[in-house]
Amino acid sequence: MLLPFIRTLPLLCYNHLLVSPDSPTLSPPYSLEKMTDLVAVWDVALSDGVHKIEFEHGTTSGKRVVYVDGKEEIRKDWMFKLVGRETFYVGAAKTKATINIDAISGFAYEYTLEINGKSLKKYMENRSKTTNTWILHMDGENFRIVLEKDTMDVWCNGKKLETAGEFVDDGTETHFSLGNHDCYIKAVSSGKRKEGIIHTLIVDNREIPEIAS
Repeated sequence: MLLPFIRTLPLLCYNHLLVSPDSPTLSPPYSLEKMTDLVAVWDVALSDGVHKIEFEHGTTSGKRVVYVDGKEEIRKDWMFKLVGRETFYVGAAKTKATINIDAISGFAYEYTLEINGKSLKKYMENRSKTTNTWILHMDGENFRIVLEKDTMDVWCNGKKLETAGEFVDDGTETHFSLGNHDCYIKAVSSGKRKEGIIHTLIVDNREIPEIAS
Protein backbone atom coordinates (compact mmCIF):
# COMPACT_ATOMS: atom_id res chain seq x y z
CA MET A 1 0.00 0.00 0.00
CA LEU A 2 1.52 3.25 -1.09
CA LEU A 3 0.90 6.31 1.04
CA PRO A 4 0.50 9.11 0.33
CA PHE A 5 -0.87 9.28 -3.20
CA ILE A 6 0.63 11.98 -5.42
CA ARG A 7 -1.00 13.07 -8.66
CA THR A 8 0.72 14.96 -11.44
CA LEU A 9 -1.25 15.62 -14.61
CA PRO A 10 -1.93 13.85 -16.92
CA LEU A 11 -1.32 10.71 -14.89
CA LEU A 12 -3.83 9.17 -12.52
CA CYS A 13 -3.56 6.69 -9.70
CA TYR A 14 -5.70 3.55 -9.77
CA ASN A 15 -5.31 0.71 -7.31
CA HIS A 16 -1.90 2.01 -6.28
CA LEU A 17 -0.54 2.19 -9.87
CA LEU A 18 0.16 5.28 -11.98
CA VAL A 19 -1.19 4.81 -15.50
CA SER A 20 -2.06 6.91 -18.51
CA PRO A 21 -5.75 7.95 -18.88
CA ASP A 22 -5.99 6.07 -22.19
CA SER A 23 -4.49 2.88 -20.77
CA PRO A 24 -6.24 -0.25 -22.10
CA THR A 25 -6.01 -1.80 -18.61
CA LEU A 26 -8.86 0.41 -17.37
CA SER A 27 -11.88 -1.84 -17.76
CA PRO A 28 -15.59 -1.76 -16.75
CA PRO A 29 -17.41 -1.19 -14.49
CA TYR A 30 -15.41 2.06 -14.34
CA SER A 31 -16.08 4.54 -17.13
CA LEU A 32 -13.19 6.39 -18.81
CA GLU A 33 -14.60 9.66 -17.48
CA LYS A 34 -14.53 8.37 -13.92
CA MET A 35 -11.10 6.84 -14.27
CA THR A 36 -9.68 10.13 -15.56
CA ASP A 37 -10.42 11.72 -12.18
CA LEU A 38 -9.77 8.72 -9.92
CA VAL A 39 -6.63 9.61 -7.98
CA ALA A 40 -6.51 7.29 -4.97
CA VAL A 41 -7.73 3.92 -3.72
CA TRP A 42 -7.31 2.59 -0.17
CA ASP A 43 -8.27 -0.74 1.41
CA VAL A 44 -9.18 -0.31 5.08
CA ALA A 45 -9.59 -3.37 7.33
CA LEU A 46 -12.16 -2.79 10.08
CA SER A 47 -13.87 -5.24 12.39
CA ASP A 48 -16.84 -5.65 10.04
CA GLY A 49 -14.69 -6.28 6.96
CA VAL A 50 -12.25 -4.76 4.48
CA HIS A 51 -13.64 -1.58 2.90
CA LYS A 52 -12.49 0.00 -0.35
CA ILE A 53 -12.32 3.80 -0.43
CA GLU A 54 -11.96 5.53 -3.81
CA PHE A 55 -11.44 9.23 -4.37
CA GLU A 56 -11.96 11.29 -7.51
CA HIS A 57 -10.44 14.77 -7.76
CA GLY A 58 -10.93 17.00 -10.78
CA THR A 59 -7.98 19.37 -10.84
CA THR A 60 -9.71 21.76 -13.26
CA SER A 61 -13.26 21.78 -11.86
CA GLY A 62 -12.29 20.98 -8.28
CA LYS A 63 -14.71 18.04 -8.35
CA ARG A 64 -14.52 15.71 -5.36
CA VAL A 65 -16.25 12.33 -5.21
CA VAL A 66 -15.80 9.71 -2.47
CA TYR A 67 -16.91 6.10 -2.91
CA VAL A 68 -17.03 3.52 -0.11
CA ASP A 69 -17.37 -0.07 -1.33
CA GLY A 70 -18.58 1.26 -4.68
CA LYS A 71 -21.31 3.44 -3.16
CA GLU A 72 -21.09 7.19 -3.64
CA GLU A 73 -20.81 8.93 -0.24
CA ILE A 74 -19.80 12.46 -1.23
CA ARG A 75 -20.11 14.36 -4.51
CA LYS A 76 -19.09 17.98 -5.08
CA ASP A 77 -18.99 18.75 -8.80
CA TRP A 78 -17.57 22.27 -8.57
CA MET A 79 -15.08 23.53 -6.00
CA PHE A 80 -13.09 26.74 -6.38
CA LYS A 81 -10.62 25.53 -3.76
CA LEU A 82 -8.58 22.57 -5.00
CA VAL A 83 -7.11 21.69 -1.59
CA GLY A 84 -8.87 20.82 1.65
CA ARG A 85 -10.43 17.75 3.23
CA GLU A 86 -13.49 15.52 3.02
CA THR A 87 -14.88 13.64 6.02
CA PHE A 88 -17.24 10.66 5.90
CA TYR A 89 -17.98 7.41 7.76
CA VAL A 90 -17.08 3.81 6.99
CA GLY A 91 -18.52 0.47 8.06
CA ALA A 92 -21.15 -0.72 10.49
CA ALA A 93 -19.55 1.13 13.41
CA LYS A 94 -19.54 4.42 11.42
CA THR A 95 -15.79 4.86 11.74
CA LYS A 96 -14.72 8.43 10.91
CA ALA A 97 -12.53 8.82 7.83
CA THR A 98 -10.96 11.95 6.34
CA ILE A 99 -9.22 12.46 3.00
CA ASN A 100 -6.72 15.32 3.01
CA ILE A 101 -5.89 17.09 -0.25
CA ASP A 102 -2.64 19.06 -0.24
CA ALA A 103 -0.85 20.85 -3.06
CA ILE A 104 2.79 19.98 -3.53
CA SER A 105 3.66 22.24 -6.45
CA GLY A 106 1.97 23.35 -9.64
CA PHE A 107 -0.53 20.65 -10.61
CA ALA A 108 0.81 18.03 -8.20
CA TYR A 109 -1.39 16.98 -5.29
CA GLU A 110 -0.93 14.68 -2.32
CA TYR A 111 -3.84 12.58 -0.98
CA THR A 112 -3.71 11.08 2.51
CA LEU A 113 -6.34 9.12 4.43
CA GLU A 114 -6.96 9.42 8.16
CA ILE A 115 -9.05 7.00 10.23
CA ASN A 116 -10.35 8.27 13.58
CA GLY A 117 -7.89 11.15 13.42
CA LYS A 118 -4.83 8.97 12.79
CA SER A 119 -2.93 8.34 9.58
CA LEU A 120 -3.99 5.08 7.96
CA LYS A 121 -0.60 3.54 8.76
CA LYS A 122 -0.77 4.46 12.46
CA TYR A 123 -4.39 3.37 12.71
CA MET A 124 -3.63 -0.05 11.25
CA GLU A 125 -0.58 -0.43 13.49
CA ASN A 126 -2.79 0.30 16.50
CA ARG A 127 -5.46 -2.13 15.31
CA SER A 128 -2.88 -4.89 15.10
CA LYS A 129 -2.36 -4.42 18.86
CA THR A 130 -6.05 -4.18 19.82
CA THR A 131 -7.62 -6.84 17.56
CA ASN A 132 -7.13 -10.45 16.53
CA THR A 133 -8.28 -11.75 13.14
CA TRP A 134 -8.90 -15.29 11.92
CA ILE A 135 -10.00 -16.59 8.50
CA LEU A 136 -11.51 -20.04 8.12
CA HIS A 137 -13.40 -21.97 5.47
CA MET A 138 -16.15 -24.42 6.39
CA ASP A 139 -19.47 -25.58 4.97
CA GLY A 140 -18.47 -24.05 1.62
CA GLU A 141 -18.22 -20.55 3.08
CA ASN A 142 -15.44 -18.21 4.19
CA PHE A 143 -15.60 -16.65 7.65
CA ARG A 144 -13.59 -13.62 8.80
CA ILE A 145 -13.68 -13.43 12.59
CA VAL A 146 -12.38 -10.39 14.46
CA LEU A 147 -11.97 -9.98 18.21
CA GLU A 148 -11.83 -6.45 19.62
CA LYS A 149 -9.68 -7.01 22.68
CA ASP A 150 -10.65 -3.82 24.49
CA THR A 151 -14.39 -4.66 24.46
CA MET A 152 -14.24 -8.43 23.78
CA ASP A 153 -16.75 -7.89 20.96
CA VAL A 154 -16.62 -10.59 18.28
CA TRP A 155 -17.43 -9.84 14.63
CA CYS A 156 -17.98 -12.30 11.79
CA ASN A 157 -18.41 -11.29 8.14
CA GLY A 158 -19.57 -7.80 9.02
CA LYS A 159 -21.91 -8.63 11.92
CA LYS A 160 -21.36 -8.44 15.66
CA LEU A 161 -22.06 -11.83 17.24
CA GLU A 162 -23.95 -12.77 20.38
CA THR A 163 -21.38 -14.14 22.82
CA ALA A 164 -21.26 -15.63 26.31
CA GLY A 165 -18.19 -15.33 28.50
CA GLU A 166 -17.10 -17.63 31.28
CA PHE A 167 -14.13 -18.00 33.60
CA VAL A 168 -12.04 -21.17 33.41
CA ASP A 169 -9.10 -22.36 35.46
CA ASP A 170 -6.42 -20.80 33.25
CA GLY A 171 -8.25 -17.73 31.89
CA THR A 172 -11.54 -16.92 30.16
CA GLU A 173 -13.55 -18.27 27.23
CA THR A 174 -15.88 -16.29 24.99
CA HIS A 175 -18.38 -18.66 23.37
CA PHE A 176 -20.42 -18.19 20.18
CA SER A 177 -21.81 -20.25 17.30
CA LEU A 178 -21.28 -20.28 13.54
CA GLY A 179 -24.14 -22.30 12.08
CA ASN A 180 -23.93 -25.71 13.74
CA HIS A 181 -20.34 -25.17 14.85
CA ASP A 182 -19.37 -24.45 18.46
CA CYS A 183 -16.69 -21.78 18.76
CA TYR A 184 -14.90 -19.98 21.54
CA ILE A 185 -11.99 -17.61 21.99
CA LYS A 186 -9.74 -18.53 24.87
CA ALA A 187 -7.77 -15.82 26.67
CA VAL A 188 -4.80 -16.81 28.83
CA SER A 189 -1.88 -14.90 30.26
CA SER A 190 1.37 -15.27 28.38
CA GLY A 191 3.30 -14.78 31.60
CA LYS A 192 5.28 -12.07 29.82
CA ARG A 193 4.59 -8.39 30.30
CA LYS A 194 5.27 -7.42 26.67
CA GLU A 195 3.07 -10.14 25.20
CA GLY A 196 0.19 -9.71 27.63
CA ILE A 197 -2.91 -11.86 27.03
CA ILE A 198 -2.89 -14.51 24.31
CA HIS A 199 -6.18 -15.10 22.45
CA THR A 200 -6.82 -18.37 20.64
CA LEU A 201 -9.82 -19.28 18.47
CA ILE A 202 -11.17 -22.82 18.84
CA VAL A 203 -13.77 -24.18 16.40
CA ASP A 204 -15.11 -27.70 16.98
CA ASN A 205 -12.18 -28.35 19.33
CA ARG A 206 -9.71 -27.35 16.61
CA GLU A 207 -7.33 -24.36 16.96
CA ILE A 208 -7.54 -21.86 14.09
CA PRO A 209 -4.32 -19.98 13.17
CA GLU A 210 -4.46 -16.20 13.43
CA ILE A 211 -3.69 -13.92 10.49
CA ALA A 212 -2.28 -10.39 10.45
CA SER A 213 -4.99 -7.77 11.04
